[in-house]
Amino acid sequence: MTKNIAVLTGDGIGPEIMAEALKVLHAVGKKYGHIFNCEEAPFGASAYFSHGNPFPKEAQDVCDRADAIMKGPVGLAVNEMNRIPQEMRPEIGAILPLRKRYNTFANYRPVRLPASLASLSPLKPEIIGKGIDILMIRELVGGLYFGDKVEGTATGMKYSSDELIYTADEVRDIARVAFNEARKGKVKLTNVHKANVLATSRFWNAIVDTVRAEYTDVVYESVLVDNAAYQLVKNPAQYNGVMLFENMQGDILTDQAGGILGSLGLMPSACVGPAKTYVEPAHGSAPDIAGKNIANPYSMIGSVALMLEKAFGLDREANAVWNALTRVLTDGYRTVELTDASTKKEYILGTKEFGDRVRDIVAE
Repeated sequence: MTKNIAVLTGDGIGPEIMAEALKVLHAVGKKYGHIFNCEEAPFGASAYFSHGNPFPKEAQDVCDRADAIMKGPVGLAVNEMNRIPQEMRPEIGAILPLRKRYNTFANYRPVRLPASLASLSPLKPEIIGKGIDILMIRELVGGLYFGDKVEGTATGMKYSSDELIYTADEVRDIARVAFNEARKGKVKLTNVHKANVLATSRFWNAIVDTVRAEYTDVVYESVLVDNAAYQLVKNPAQYNGVMLFENMQGDILTDQAGGILGSLGLMPSACVGPAKTYVEPAHGSAPDIAGKNIANPYSMIGSVALMLEKAFGLDREANAVWNALTRVLTDGYRTVELTDASTKKEYILGTKEFGDRVRDIVAE
């Protein structure tokens, strides 16, 4: 198999963790006989300063001709971000246009913590129990983030607003993705909403119920988002299976899931559309630690596994990456943010060293 991949290294720690992800990707290619042609392009805050746009035409062209996109985190230090106009900040001027351009409406975030790694979590081992294995699926191109906005100011305006709209097709499409994943894994689907207050949530639930009729073999439950937030801390394993979210609620609770794991550095993600997939770590660009070889590349490398699976259908190769990541951690190795008082110095890995170990295991 030969695939062309757009590489958007991003800002901050982006180039460092992307280098490790590419190292692992090419090890997969060598072992399993695939060719991955990677082409870099500017993207993010640094692209604004170099090209006048956080998602310049040069990057759009590279992404258009690619089979899939690998994206690093974006954002620079506060003093630099303050120099960027609001509409050109990477969250608004790059990430949202990337999602809209390729209609990557389905966001996958696996939340996995086996019982053997329960010590990574701030929760008690007995709460982790036999392990956490949740696939969070978030609708990504509708809702509040893409609605019309009135930008209020402290003076001169009496209000600001953000419009929250979902169409029946948008809800139906993401619901089918979630039900299909639950059916494939023979697991429960939990639909998260705020139907006690929001008309859009009541509409969301009504559409999800029509889709549910097509999947009578899938165990299904529905939960209010505030209760879900509480329950994720109290007993996260009850949601083992698939969780379905609208855009903003999913944005918040998927990050909460990173806290359950002990680090957002353990949360890769894939953003999947009908014609194109891009993958990215769930965390930010951490400019304060950029260049120090201490960033955790797990999320970026795990995003490679998701790309292999979701974009290219290479399940065997994806599993090889997942197994290598898990093995590094079960062998006792940690990046600095995962350490505690019991971690031996020789088991603390830098960014590059972590990537080397994953690559070497994949290559075995």
